[in-house]
Amino acid sequence: MSGTIRTSAGDGTAENAARPRPDAHRALHWRVRPQRPGAAVLVLHGGEERNLARPGRLNLPLLRMHGFLRALRRATAGADIAIGTVRYRHRGWNDERADAARDALAALDELREELGGVPTVLVGHSMGGRAALRAGGHPNVTGVVALAPWCPAGEPCEHLAGRDVLMLHGDRDTVTPPADTHAFAARGRAAGARVCGYTVTGSGHAMLQRVTDWHRATTHLATAMLGLRDLPAETASALALPPGAPEALTLPLPRQPRRP
Repeated sequence: MSGTIRTSAGDGTAENAARPRPDAHRALHWRVRPQRPGAAVLVLHGGEERNLARPGRLNLPLLRMHGFLRALRRATAGADIAIGTVRYRHRGWNDERADAARDALAALDELREELGGVPTVLVGHSMGGRAALRAGGHPNVTGVVALAPWCPAGEPCEHLAGRDVLMLHGDRDTVTPPADTHAFAARGRAAGARVCGYTVTGSGHAMLQRVTDWHRATTHLATAMLGLRDLPAETASALALPPGAPEALTLPLPRQPRRP
């Protein structure tokens, strides 16, 4: 999801819903592709709860992620890190179809076929955060940065055991409840994932408030999980806490300084 939840039918007639997906669709779109990448980052944008229409040329949820892509590109320059985005076939999650998660897994399979088993970090916002978390058990994935993720009750988390999962949520979010993210994070820690949760005080779902802090923190966390820099001290300490420690999930996101 991204912004106000919509349930537009789009082209979602029963005939269209049953129509097989075209084999030509490629879910992986490279933004940076070194000759011999040693690792990768995939960025997943938000969407809608239900909508079978295809994303249009003017894709506002994807535009929202361009600032993150620019920051990641700068931070990984010269480091042989591939950066890609996931292309969705449909605008919505669409209930049990879980279309965004299916596309995320397809993109990861394409990445593995092309690059081999390189460590990969997923960065997803809203519906893209849910898709990243759902796809986080893929063999290539070593970590997930979930931004204001959509984490409804009962969302599976057992497949994230052994992964680093870093979750950021604004306390003014009225679209995807921060309490749901907190509950998912607690279940994930109990299931064996290394989870840390940040509260972005004063920010809502669209990440327009404190946007620079969102960009810088996400870039720092993603590149640290790829071994390009150290994790923030508070993140490393939170990840080392016992699974039941609630303080690991309520870290206030500090103001993020510009990296030298």
